[in-house]
Amino acid sequence: MDHAADVPDVFDPRIYAAGIPHERYRLLRERHPVAWQPEPEIRGWPAGPGFWAVTRHADVVRVLRDHRTYSSWLGATQIRDPDPADLPFLRRTMLNQDPPDHGRLRRLVSRAFTPARVDAFADRVRERARALLAAARQDAEDGTADLVRAVTDEYALLNLTDLLGVPAADRALLLEWTVRIIGYQDPDDAPAPLLGPDGTPLDPRSPALLGEMFAYARELADHKRAHPGDDLMTALAIAGLDPAELEMFFFLLTVAGNDTVRSAAPGGLLALAGAPDAYRRLAAGSVPFDRAVDELLRVHPPVLSFRRTAAVDTELAGQSIRAGDKVVVFHASANHDERVFTDPGRLDLARTPNPHVSFGDGPHVCLGAHFARLQLRILHEEWCAAMPPPELAGPPRRLVSNFINGITRLPVRVSGRPG
Repeated sequence: MDHAADVPDVFDPRIYAAGIPHERYRLLRERHPVAWQPEPEIRGWPAGPGFWAVTRHADVVRVLRDHRTYSSWLGATQIRDPDPADLPFLRRTMLNQDPPDHGRLRRLVSRAFTPARVDAFADRVRERARALLAAARQDAEDGTADLVRAVTDEYALLNLTDLLGVPAADRALLLEWTVRIIGYQDPDDAPAPLLGPDGTPLDPRSPALLGEMFAYARELADHKRAHPGDDLMTALAIAGLDPAELEMFFFLLTVAGNDTVRSAAPGGLLALAGAPDAYRRLAAGSVPFDRAVDELLRVHPPVLSFRRTAAVDTELAGQSIRAGDKVVVFHASANHDERVFTDPGRLDLARTPNPHVSFGDGPHVCLGAHFARLQLRILHEEWCAAMPPPELAGPPRRLVSNFINGITRLPVRVSGRPG
């Protein structure tokens, strides 16, 4: 399929190291709302057949809601095609299923992952935010700190492991697995990829590379059945999941549950550093924190893209799509669609309504959105109470990825009076 000369590339993960390509997204929304994107070979990852990039808000929502036309099960949910041998394995996770199977699994898990269970951790989350921010101030030799290493990585990881009930001695494993799986496109963020017999990188989501995580999930579930606690892994261990489903849900929670806040927390602080007037209003109490969190999520969605596969021949925004074609929605573009958001480039912490799609939409809307919002709200409340206005002390470093909107370094001044 020909690629129009005026269609900008939004596939190459290296583009995102410089920031979200808002101008490219705007051109796509304006001229090519459903645009064909080639998939060339990049850094050893083999070329793919190409895909349709969906960039307008209404079309993104339509794709996410219409599981009969746009399937998660047919080709899973990452842009690059998985190894066909791995596809049955990937389909075990709720993320890569369609209703009704998806609904059965989601209902089982929802009984364990309740808002009440999440809210019970609020005091512990607040204590952690205070402790990490105080330590960042105390340990800053020159008045600056890399907030990713000093605060947000630990904050996201330890909150998740508390909720799961992972023993303290094992918590570093979860971060190691997350970095390996999420950061695989970034040569500086993840370990060097393992290579297959043909010399191409092995997919970090393949069963061959997840055995250690799955064995741990089985051991932890066995331990929780024998020694139950008031935590999510105990609830999952007795929820009626079969062993493969439990393993895949642990995988999903470990990676998605950790990286959602791990990406959104520094992204929100970076956005506030670039909008001092908005921050002053927030710190002064002029804007509700829950509303501010949603605006920060709009401008810095944790996930950049999700893939579906057309189950039937269809049409979207006037573009004919064939059964089997990959259809990829771009959340950050939808969140800046001028048809939905007034002055989308402005950080408006009081914005309402704010129908962003940072947690998805439709049957796959993020199950952990309540926990993520709680963590982000508390972190920003505690920052405003104890820290100076966020001010960059050097350039941030972004993750090389077309999937996760990650910040891997965020040097910020942490000395000074709150305000």
